[in-house]
Amino acid sequence: MDRQYPVYTIETECQDCYKCVRHCPAKAIKVRDGHAAVIPERCVACGQCVEVCPARAKHIRDDVGRARHLLRSGRPVYVSLAPSWVGEFPELDASRMIAAICALGFEGVGETALGAQEVSARIVQDYESGTPGLRLSSACPAAVAYVQKYLPQLRSSITPLASPLLTHARLLRAHFGDDIAIVFIGPCVAKKIEADSHPELLQLALTFSDLRRMWRESEIDPSSFEAGPNDVFVPETAEEGSLYPIVGGMLDSLRIGKINPDVELLDLTGLRQTDHALTGLDPDDLDRPVFIECLACEGGCVGGPCMSQEHTGLMSRLEVRSRAKTPEHFRQRPLRVASDAAIPSDAVYRAPLSEERIRDALLRVGKRTPDDELNCGGCGYESCRQFAAALLEGNAEPEMCVSHMRAIAHKKANALIRCIPLGIVIVNADLRVIECNKPFAEMFGEETESIFDVQPGLSDAVLGKIIPCEELFRAALRTGEDISREHMSVGDQLLNIMIFTIEPHQTVGAVLQDVTEVEFQRERIARQASEVIQKNMHTVQEIACSLGEHMADTEILLNSIASGYGSNSEAHPKKREEKDP
Repeated sequence: MDRQYPVYTIETECQDCYKCVRHCPAKAIKVRDGHAAVIPERCVACGQCVEVCPARAKHIRDDVGRARHLLRSGRPVYVSLAPSWVGEFPELDASRMIAAICALGFEGVGETALGAQEVSARIVQDYESGTPGLRLSSACPAAVAYVQKYLPQLRSSITPLASPLLTHARLLRAHFGDDIAIVFIGPCVAKKIEADSHPELLQLALTFSDLRRMWRESEIDPSSFEAGPNDVFVPETAEEGSLYPIVGGMLDSLRIGKINPDVELLDLTGLRQTDHALTGLDPDDLDRPVFIECLACEGGCVGGPCMSQEHTGLMSRLEVRSRAKTPEHFRQRPLRVASDAAIPSDAVYRAPLSEERIRDALLRVGKRTPDDELNCGGCGYESCRQFAAALLEGNAEPEMCVSHMRAIAHKKANALIRCIPLGIVIVNADLRVIECNKPFAEMFGEETESIFDVQPGLSDAVLGKIIPCEELFRAALRTGEDISREHMSVGDQLLNIMIFTIEPHQTVGAVLQDVTEVEFQRERIARQASEVIQKNMHTVQEIACSLGEHMADTEILLNSIASGYGSNSEAHPKKREEKDP
């Protein structure tokens, strides 16, 4: 059954920081539209991206639901518990830990360290002859995957042995039968890959966080359990194998097992250190047997991505050492299960890129000459050429180049400042000019304009020597608020000034408009309009006077006419009556 890859991104939470790209040793991250996603075929499941993501957009696949379903299936389910548990749960002793896990429905708890002891015994056996050459441990699945994918020339140097977890799964099945189900609990993301790849041995891999969640949801308090006679590891308690989760722990177990003293025992922790130490190495150049313990996580498994941050790495290591039951006198143990395993070829193929294509990709981010290649790492890649290769592979975007985007932003800002006909000035907290345009310089006389011609932008000039309104700028810097003034008198000019915040309390900008001529024209027009109005009012008044005189004469005339008609009507009343019907 296809399952979601153990590491994934929630796109809506991914915030353009590229921190996962910077920290991913395999560069197994693809950026699309500013969102970073894991490339499964390149990923080694080290969990670095999950650990460093500031937005918590990277997540580990949740298998708790499947674990609960498995517990309800009726099959006896056993736990393979990573020995790093003592660093994660220092407040619990073994009996309480076992009792609390079994309270969830598990049949029993075994130590992955038992499988580690089987692996160590096999390595001791294989080195009896002391043949010169290189051997790389197969204990850490993330480290093994890294060598397979990115150091394929050393694949044959990996010890052809199953990991301690898979060996422990074989041991549990040999003891309890093949009908059981096995769930790993530990700090490792890569163990989920092992579970997905070997369903015949291992059903699930959970993290310590998953275990805490299951306890919480089941209302189980591990510290409240009383130790019982049956609360013991099955089929037995591990000894020197418990040292595996710390740096050099595997090597200590080999020494306890009396490995051939001619074998050089070395450790490499962290995939970057592993890559740096092994790149270019030819095993045929070694004149002695060399065994290297390779661990993907800094500090070993106790520094894994699924360990909580409640305890320091040093304290976790000390807990592992103090609780490991190493034998005082080693007894040769017979190998109980086969630990052999084939190491598949899984190299990441990368098509060769011509110099011409690399140069074309570099031009896309403004890198025209070798001097332009800053190799600043802001994009997440160690060099501009690596970034160019990622662009060509479709795993990166030009916007990831910080210097390129800064140059574009600077060019856009300069173009706007240069083309705007109004005066523009940007000043810092000390009221010194950071940038200005030519219209700004032209506002304040020939001297300022001539200085601008010599030093475009008037960088570092004292603002107060150019324009006497520093208090407005200081107020904007102090309050962080925009300030505007209209018709502000500056010398013989009237200016409209708008001061705005760029960086609160650090940088402000201002737009200045010389409105002197506009205001002069407005006053002249207002004066002319006033004169016209006055003339019109005078004319109206004259007309009103004339009309008044004419109206008086007319009124007298009409009254006299009306009176005359009235007198005639009263003198001949009978004549009017005769005419009426």
